[in-house]
Parts: sequence; C-alpha cells; structure tokens
Amino acid sequence: MPLLAGFATSLTLIVAIGAQNAFVLRQGLRREHVLPVVLTCALSDTLLISSGIAGLGALLTRSQLALDLAKYAGAAFLYTYAVFAARRALNPGSISPADHAPAALRSVVLTCLGFTYLNPHVYLDTVVLLGSLANQRGTDGRWLYGLGAVTASFTWFFSLGFFSRNLSPIFARPRAWQLLDSAIALLMTALATWMLLP
Repeated sequence: MPLLAGFATSLTLIVAIGAQNAFVLRQGLRREHVLPVVLTCALSDTLLISSGIAGLGALLTRSQLALDLAKYAGAAFLYTYAVFAARRALNPGSISPADHAPAALRSVVLTCLGFTYLNPHVYLDTVVLLGSLANQRGTDGRWLYGLGAVTASFTWFFSLGFFSRNLSPIFARPRAWQLLDSAIALLMTALATWMLLP
C-alpha cells in the first residue's frame, strides 16, 4: 500500500501542467534531446524526494506539532493546487512547440535544470509534501512510499517525453487541457480532504 500511495500521490502532483512539463512536452513533440531531458527531471525528483524523506522527514517525526503543521500545510497546498487547476480548466489553452532550429544539448539540459530547481513549487511538492507524507508511513513504509513516488516520476516524464509526439493532434485543442486540469483539480481536492480525516 505505501508503494501504491506514493505512486498515486506523486503522479497527481506531477501531472499538473506547469513550466517543466510544458518544456518536456515541447521537447518530446520536437523529438529533440528527449532522453537527457526526461532523465534530468526524473533523477532530480529522486534526489529531492529522498532528501525529504531522509532529512525533513526525520525532523518532523520528532515533533507531533511539526507533523500536524505539515499535514495541514500539505492539505492547504493541495487545495491551492486544486483551485489553480480548476481555474486553468475554466480558461483552457494549448501548448505548441516553437518552430526553430535544434538547440545544443548543453543548452537544453541547463534549461531543464532551471525549470526544475528554480521553481519553488518543486520543493513544496517533493521535499516538503511527499517527504512528510512518506514519513507518516513509519520507518518500514516511508522508503516504499518514496519508491512509489520516484517510480511515478520516471513513468510520467518518460511517457510525456517519448509519447508526446502521438499526442500532438489531441493537445493542440484547448478541450484536452481542460479535461486534464479538471481531473487534477478533483484528485487534489480528494487527496487534501483525505489528509485531513482523523
């Protein structure tokens, strides 16, 4: 169960359309440096999730007050994400790859690192939220939860990067983004509510 819970929670958080996913999607649609891009994203998540479980998680387990704060802050964060997803669903857009010459690998990887580590939400999602949720599973379950979360990250980024070329006709239409963001809003609301249950 911790493995599946980690997978589901991580996948719910990671599929939210943002700068990083838009970049991966664009690279996939362009078929340009896809493997280095998806590896950069997935390995970064592995590092951040592991840090959350090993560092922040250990700190939180020493204090019931800290655990309660993490639970309520995590729920508030998920509700906020749900609101943003719902707003995007009400005002859908589309993402199309720019039509320009292929970029150098170094430039693409540096851009990917920027989208990953310069986004404050990535720290809230991985280090704080997933780390604290994992540590609520106890000593035996936290790393299984983390493994599930990391597996979701690899699954998502590899799928998005390598299969996005097949999605170009679908995601050229705003309705596809509207449906995806509606599903994200519902899932995050459900997860946040579940976190607050006694």
